[in-house]
Amino acid sequence: MSLADRVKSEGNPLVDGNQATFVFLRDESPQLIGDFNDWGHDGPPQPQGAQLTESEPGVWTYNLELPDDAYIEYVYTTDLMDKDARVMDPHNPNVIGNGVGQDQNWFTMPAFTETPLATLPEGGLKGTLTEHQLEIPPNSGQMRDVWLYAPPTDEPVPLIVNYDGNDYIDRGKLAIIVDNLIAAWDIQPVALAMIANAGDMRFLEYNTNETTLIVITQMLLPLAQKHLNLLDISQHPGAYGIMGASMGGLMSLYTGLRLPQIFGHVLSQSGAYETFGLPVQNLAATLVEHTPKQPLKIWQDAGRYEWLLDSNRKLHDLLVTRGYDVTYHEFNGGHNYTSWRNVLPTALKALYGKSTGAE
Repeated sequence: MSLADRVKSEGNPLVDGNQATFVFLRDESPQLIGDFNDWGHDGPPQPQGAQLTESEPGVWTYNLELPDDAYIEYVYTTDLMDKDARVMDPHNPNVIGNGVGQDQNWFTMPAFTETPLATLPEGGLKGTLTEHQLEIPPNSGQMRDVWLYAPPTDEPVPLIVNYDGNDYIDRGKLAIIVDNLIAAWDIQPVALAMIANAGDMRFLEYNTNETTLIVITQMLLPLAQKHLNLLDISQHPGAYGIMGASMGGLMSLYTGLRLPQIFGHVLSQSGAYETFGLPVQNLAATLVEHTPKQPLKIWQDAGRYEWLLDSNRKLHDLLVTRGYDVTYHEFNGGHNYTSWRNVLPTALKALYGKSTGAE
C-alpha cells in the first residue's frame, strides 16, 4: 500500500515500531513543528520547523524515532512567526487546545496509556467541590475564582494549594484524581484550594513573587480554613502542600522555600527554572544553593520533549547536592496538561501516599 493510501486509511502519523512517519499530501509542503523540536525553536540561528521530504510527487514525509510510550503534540505551519499560519493535519482528527488560544494535533505511540484516575466515577465525586471568589487586589473589583475540594472524611486534613487552578481543575482533572486516589486508599485524605491565575499578568504573578505569597497566606488560606476542616498548621508545621506547572511549578518551589513551616510538600511539574535572559541564576535555584536547607519533601518532573528539561535537570542536581528530599521523574512528552495529568497520581502518592508518613 502506498504512503498516500496508508495515511488516508490509518491517519497521521503512520506508526511502525518506534518510527512515526508524517505524510502530507499537497503540491507544496509546510514545516512541521511540535514537542519533538521545541516548536521550531530548538536550533540556531533562526527558528525553523522540520522540513518534509518529497518522497513522490505531491507526497511529503518526515520520519521521527520516539519511545514507545510517547505522547506528542504538533502542527504544520507555513510561517513559524505567524500564529495564523498554522495548518491542522487533515489526516489526524485528534485536536487539542494549547492553553493560549491555539489548536494543535496530537498522537500517541503504542505503549502510551492515559491514567484512568482522571475519569469521573459513576455517582460523581465522593468529596465535595465548591466554587468561591476572592477580590485580588482588595478593593480592586477584580474577582479571582477559587475552587475548594473537601475529602469525604470528618477528620482534619492537610491542604494542597494549587497554582493555575483554573487549568488544573479543567485540563488537569486534579479534583477527580485526588478523589479517586483517596477512594482507593492510595493517598491520605487531603483538601484542595485551587486558585485561578492572573491571566495576562500570570508571568509576573508566578515569577518568584512575594506579593503572591501574601495573597496565599492572607487571603486564600483564611478562605480555605473557613470552609474546610484542615489540620492546624501551628501544630503540624509543613503539613500543607503547594503545586503547579511551568511558571506555577517555579512558584511552588519558591513558596516552599520561603514558607516551609506551612508548605512542606512541593509538587513542581515542568518548573520554569530559567534565567529568562538575566545574567544571574534563577532565584529559586539561588535560594536552594545559598540558604540553609529547608525541611521540604519535593516532587519534580519534566518532559523529555520540552525546552525546560535542561534547567530541571540542573535544579534536580542542585537539590540533591544540597541534601533535599526530592523525587525526580522524566516522562516521554512535552509541555502540556495531558502529560502532567498522567503523572499526577504518581506525584501525589509520592508526597501524600499512605506509606510516606506525611501528615
